[in-house]
Amino acid sequence: ILFGKNDILKKKMLEVFAGLALVATVWFFLFGKSEKKLPKIKITLTEYEQKVDINAPVKPDMTLVTPEEPDRLQCYDPATAEHLGSVENMDKARVDEIVEKACIAQKEWAKSSWETRRAVMRAILEYYVENQEDICRVSVRDSGKTMLGAVLGEITPTCEKLRWIIAEGEKILKTEYRGGNGLLTMHKSARVEFKPLGVLGVLAPFNYPCHNLMNHIVSGLFAGNAVVSKVSEYTSWSADFYLRAVRQALQSAGYSPDLVAVVTGMGPTGAALVESRVNKIIFTGSDKIGKLVMQGAAKRLTPVILELGGKDPFIVCNDVNLNWLKDTALRGVFQNNGQNCIGIERLFVEEKAYQPFIDIVTPIIQALRQGLPLKSGGKIDLGAMTMPRQLEHIESLIQDAVSKGAKLICGGRRNESLKPGIFFEPTLITGITPDMRIATEEVFGPVMAVLKWSTEDDLYQFVNNCPYGLGSSVFTDDKTRARRIVDNVHAGMSNINDFGVNYLCQSLPFGGVKCSGFGRFAGVEGLRACCYPKSITEDRFPGVKTSIPKPWCYPTADSAPEIAEDLIGVAYGDSLYKKAISTVKLVMGLVSAKSTTSKKLD
Repeated sequence: ILFGKNDILKKKMLEVFAGLALVATVWFFLFGKSEKKLPKIKITLTEYEQKVDINAPVKPDMTLVTPEEPDRLQCYDPATAEHLGSVENMDKARVDEIVEKACIAQKEWAKSSWETRRAVMRAILEYYVENQEDICRVSVRDSGKTMLGAVLGEITPTCEKLRWIIAEGEKILKTEYRGGNGLLTMHKSARVEFKPLGVLGVLAPFNYPCHNLMNHIVSGLFAGNAVVSKVSEYTSWSADFYLRAVRQALQSAGYSPDLVAVVTGMGPTGAALVESRVNKIIFTGSDKIGKLVMQGAAKRLTPVILELGGKDPFIVCNDVNLNWLKDTALRGVFQNNGQNCIGIERLFVEEKAYQPFIDIVTPIIQALRQGLPLKSGGKIDLGAMTMPRQLEHIESLIQDAVSKGAKLICGGRRNESLKPGIFFEPTLITGITPDMRIATEEVFGPVMAVLKWSTEDDLYQFVNNCPYGLGSSVFTDDKTRARRIVDNVHAGMSNINDFGVNYLCQSLPFGGVKCSGFGRFAGVEGLRACCYPKSITEDRFPGVKTSIPKPWCYPTADSAPEIAEDLIGVAYGDSLYKKAISTVKLVMGLVSAKSTTSKKLD
């Protein structure tokens, strides 16, 4: 990947890496610290979790709640419309019951050691590495993505999250001593302790049913919290499978499985979680629903983190090697059928590179293979969409753009040959202009929308004339230019000569600006956001304590204000001369002060 077709360099670097790995292994066994290890997680799979071909009944309408079973939420494979069963359509009383159990379990978990928390995380990581096929198969069945898409989008970020938490979590959350005390507090030590909030309420989207659930479970648990997640009504079938592994690890460590829970249902179920006794809400989804979440959370003043929509720009300059660039661009657009919050929604290609880029990607997009992800033997590039109504939304955006002058090169409609599955053809559309809806509205589908730019001023105006500001990418061999463009893009995250890699750098916070939300998860900021910071002071030196100066003690002396002013001069005067004058005045004031009752109320 790193060295292209240079086989000699590849061989040498592989030899170097192999040597380093051997040295690291020997070092670990000789000097590595041995920590608590839990038994391996072993999950019994149900028939539909285990088999590739399940031959379940097909229900083309894929109705979520039927009149016959209003208290159940029906689950389907979006690629085949096969009925997978049902889960509970929970009401407010049921949600409150689950949250209450989590509150009780969290009180003991908050006392757990860092070593115990790491042991739980290591057990989960081991399970994910050793059971990738099962985890991916379940995700594919519930969401329609390909097996490769599941490895890249479900397994990889979850494993990296676990690795980072295990390696860095304690250092980030341990007590932090703060310096910088001034003259008035030099006799005090100051520290911050990061205390668990209690119960985190998570509202997870459908696009990555495994990782979107595990992401906040991992950080929430490590910070000492319980986590209750409302999963999407479109991907509720798999939630219990993912939860079983975590609960088994917790039980092996001697803690209640009630620490992690899932609530299932429609919108009212999510509203019930938002308005419950949870201590913080983390929501990922549309800005429209995000506003409703804020309204619900305001009733109890519950703090919220909102990770909302994105319209990420992918900016290409003339000097880029397009043959190298094309693979990153295609993966960024079509990974998981474009159902990515940081997916590439707009490709801004500089004037000279514009047509050559289109010429390169057109035959590749036209040749992309689309089919049933679990029944194709891996011989497909794109799977299904997850939400049925998304097809109409994408089609309306394409039709609007074409009516205003855009050129539809391929795709642009539902794949009728794969009905009743929810498939949208891989699409390439060019000539996008600012007046088109597709220029500012989130597509969330397999659509490569290409725009031309000629000057940086025009580029900035077009890129930033959008309600969203989540991620972004800039491609150029000129580092100075790349950094200048990044500085002018209004987004919470940027990658230079790469796409989406910031999320694999788990030390970085994840989040956006404008209608893309606020607050962060991941990184130091995200892990600490699972806690409340508690500021603590105490005496630094034995026998040295804070004493109220006699003139300030009730009843205060008449000269108390002047003495306070002199003390300010000693502490904050801008020259040694002024500090010296204030010191003399302060000493004289203290010596001559009489603690008599002031005639005025203090």
